[in-house]
Amino acid sequence: MKFSAFISPKAIRAQLSATSKEGVISELVDALVEAGEIKEADRGDIVKAIMKREELGSTGIGRGVAVPHTKHASVEKLVGTVGVSETGLDFESLDGHDASLFFLLVSPPDRPGDHLRALENISRQLRDDTFCRFLRQSKRPEDILQLLEEADSNQFGT
Repeated sequence: MKFSAFISPKAIRAQLSATSKEGVISELVDALVEAGEIKEADRGDIVKAIMKREELGSTGIGRGVAVPHTKHASVEKLVGTVGVSETGLDFESLDGHDASLFFLLVSPPDRPGDHLRALENISRQLRDDTFCRFLRQSKRPEDILQLLEEADSNQFGT
């Protein structure tokens, strides 16, 4: 599944200001609300659902990457966004390192296949050190979107 199938270009955030796990999640959910991907009325419930998922085990997968996600009945299709934190922050990652790259996903409960395909695509792309380095260096949402488009067309060495 390509990034273009689920990442909302208007919700990409190149310079996150949050300094905590819940702050990053809230900031990225807010970005999806502003982009019109989720309803304002569902915002708080989605943040709570993602935080509840984090209690099961951190989605900080290591190497500076976190993929907070949840399933929520308020969305009709898989939606996601990307955020970059210049300084990084403690996301209780598996390797103990701060996270600076965030891919947040919200999917409908009745579409687990889409959710899994998106997670698989993210993890495959994030194994590419060049892709991660360029993402971390991105200063504008347009730069991140261009990288995602290049990844979709297999221009990285994965």
